[in-house]
Amino acid sequence: MNPIRKFLVNPILDLAKHGKLAGLLLILATAISLLLSNSESGQSYLDLWQIKIGIAGASHSILFWINDALMPIFFLLVGIEIKRELLTGELSKPSQAILPVIAAIGGVLVPAIIYFIFNRNSPETLHGWAIPTATDIAFSLGILSLMGNRVPFFLKVFLTALAIIDDLVAILIIAFFYSGDLHMRMILYALVVLLAMIILNRLKFRFIFVYLVLGGLLWFFVLQSGIHPTIAGVLIAFSIPVSLAENLEEKLFQPVYYFILPLFALANTAIPLSLDLAGNLTSALSMGIILALFIGKPLGIVLSSFILVKTKISSIPADVNWKMMTGMGLTAGIGFTMSIFLATLSFNTDLLTHTAKLAIIAGSLLAALGGMLILYLASPSGQKRQ
Repeated sequence: MNPIRKFLVNPILDLAKHGKLAGLLLILATAISLLLSNSESGQSYLDLWQIKIGIAGASHSILFWINDALMPIFFLLVGIEIKRELLTGELSKPSQAILPVIAAIGGVLVPAIIYFIFNRNSPETLHGWAIPTATDIAFSLGILSLMGNRVPFFLKVFLTALAIIDDLVAILIIAFFYSGDLHMRMILYALVVLLAMIILNRLKFRFIFVYLVLGGLLWFFVLQSGIHPTIAGVLIAFSIPVSLAENLEEKLFQPVYYFILPLFALANTAIPLSLDLAGNLTSALSMGIILALFIGKPLGIVLSSFILVKTKISSIPADVNWKMMTGMGLTAGIGFTMSIFLATLSFNTDLLTHTAKLAIIAGSLLAALGGMLILYLASPSGQKRQ
């Protein structure tokens, strides 16, 4: 066998097959971004993302095109995943859905409460209450995949459903709490385009190109309306036929997880570190985020699940214990991508934004390490599972 394929290509393909590569790429992109931001050419690297690029008569920074044009594609994929789960997946039956749904709600409310407690006297930072409510699907599932057979199959399915619900909640939060001044004419145009897509769906129209063109128009009108354009991605997902959505999901997975999200990490973790910024890790903003991710997430998820199980409203398999559920809850505290995205929407100053991002990285790292440790200790035999 070719040694390059044996020692380089095959390991990469194996990582991609088992869902580990996406999370590792995010870690690598973050490390590279932090390294470059604090190198001798750090300012040039920071300025790179502010370079203006004109597309279709509109001139915006590279950072804008990543966050407002590429990230809606990520949200389109998330919307398709939510739609699939609601129609045919773990969320399609109330008896199956109740445990991850309630656990996800607990995993949103408790971190938000912890953040509020730390920042209740600071209106400037209170606006970031939603930052620690998110879960990064790629990272969290990547951690479970790294644990291999030590993690029961149920936990992987449960975390997937929970993270998808988390994303749905994050989308609703963005729509209702992180939109700017609304322009009703543009909202009306967006609704007309959305209605046209729904009608075509009802008429069983199956040409994906037409939906994508209309989707581009919908994105533009939503962008101009004052509603964050990521919402357009979700609306597109819910308005196209299921068969087209499934095909689109397959085509979007690799470019989203292996290009768009690493690029997002490169651009949004460009944080120039300093003693002042490091000192801010003990501020109310940072502690609210770190403790909400590291303690609030698992506490909300496990406590909600425990109540449902003990009241016999729901159940967990016999091969799953509460230590495993706690380890899984900790991995759900890896907010990273979605939390960083919410941080960019929450604050208008570089200091607060960079502080929040650094706290997200710290909290996510603690959650990842804690989750791996507890999952390892909870299943020491590593016996083979489904």
